Amino acid sequence: MTAARRPLVVVGDVLLDRDVEGDATRLAPDAPVPVVEVAAERCRPGGAGLAAALAARGGREVVLVAALGHDEASAAVRAMLPPGVRLAELPLNGSLPVKSRVLAGGRPLVRCDSGGGTPGAPGPEVRAVLRNAGTVLVADYGQGAAAAVRDLLAEAAARVPVVWDPHPRGLPPVPGVRLVTPNEREARLFCGAARGDRAADAGEDDDSPHAHSRRGALLAERWRAASVAVTLGGRGAVLARANCDDPLYVPAAAGHDGDPCGAGDCFAATAAGVLADGGLPSDAVARATEAATRFVGAGGLAALALWGDRSPAAARTPAPPGDAWSLIASVRSRGGTVVAAGGCFDLLHAGHVQFLENARRTGDCLIVCVNSDASVRRLKGRGRPFNTAADRIRVLAGLGCVDAVVEFDEDTPEALLRRLRPDVWVKGGDYSVRDLPEAAALREWGGQTLVLPYLDGRSTTELARRAAYVTS
Repeated sequence: MTAARRPLVVVGDVLLDRDVEGDATRLAPDAPVPVVEVAAERCRPGGAGLAAALAARGGREVVLVAALGHDEASAAVRAMLPPGVRLAELPLNGSLPVKSRVLAGGRPLVRCDSGGGTPGAPGPEVRAVLRNAGTVLVADYGQGAAAAVRDLLAEAAARVPVVWDPHPRGLPPVPGVRLVTPNEREARLFCGAARGDRAADAGEDDDSPHAHSRRGALLAERWRAASVAVTLGGRGAVLARANCDDPLYVPAAAGHDGDPCGAGDCFAATAAGVLADGGLPSDAVARATEAATRFVGAGGLAALALWGDRSPAAARTPAPPGDAWSLIASVRSRGGTVVAAGGCFDLLHAGHVQFLENARRTGDCLIVCVNSDASVRRLKGRGRPFNTAADRIRVLAGLGCVDAVVEFDEDTPEALLRRLRPDVWVKGGDYSVRDLPEAAALREWGGQTLVLPYLDGRSTTELARRAAYVTS
């Protein structure tokens, strides 16, 4: 079994996040504090629970290793984890931490923390999960879950990609981690803890990208990590390696003034997914920066349809762009029509664009199912694809008519369609509906299959033939 086929394992501290939301238009008569008129109360798994749910949004197999007890908060987290996340529990001596925020107009006013316990030793299930992991994401919030399995994490780092999202109250990453993702405040604190070595050379008060890269390089050396990405909020991220003066700065595509809570989990989960698919740390940081920026711009935690929230407020909130499962939940909560289309899209041409634009017009959102590199190679032969799946997905996602892109590895998208369950499946070319194996799958839930023609005279094969002729 290859690493890409094995599950992505998220290890860390789970919290129960509780948000009390409302409006504050007056002060209390007995104290100069705002009075919040409560409109809604929402609970969701936080910490490693949020990271696991975000990692599973694209249909990826995810196992969450976390400490849960017998208290009400632990029971709530178990009930709210999305179907794509399997739980492997550590024992918890105590109660699960609860983080309560009061928000007015979408802005936090106060936070109250309660609960807490000590994780116990891992049992056979947890040990088997970590030894079978294809990629590991450690969401360390300093509550002890990562410490309880530290020996297993050290073994995993020697075999598979490990992403470590650190916390000042947690332990340092184990040696050999592929990518560590502190934010700029955490990086400063970690470098301060290293003072007496070469921490002063990192420029404690310097806020430039180059200074952040020096801090990242110092931390990579001290932690014996392959790379460190220092996240800079709305400014993007800096990727650094030990003893390397060639950092990579990835700016954010756009600045957003939204609630950043959860953006770090989105960054780490996205980066882990890219590494799980065989990407390099530079690819992981670029994709993670883009995903975290979209996450904040789309409304952050309030916009996520991960926990089955069907309240009127949730129905009005748009799903984050590019997330097929959240998008489907959002569109269906409004009574809309979900459309899916598929293909290799190896060399995107005008025929593809017209086809996708027409497909989008048949419903309220368009999800493109794209063949993986291995799938294209089996279907088209040696030398294909011309563009990797990551590049094809990026180009497709940039089209205004495409709302989300999902990759599949089989020869046909039947298995993926059974998870997406679109209302309409659209295929381009000269097929007939009865010849499409996907049509039978659509009938299982009452979906409809349509065939739309490509623009005449345009084809990937012809483009490749002409390019080969010109260069020969």
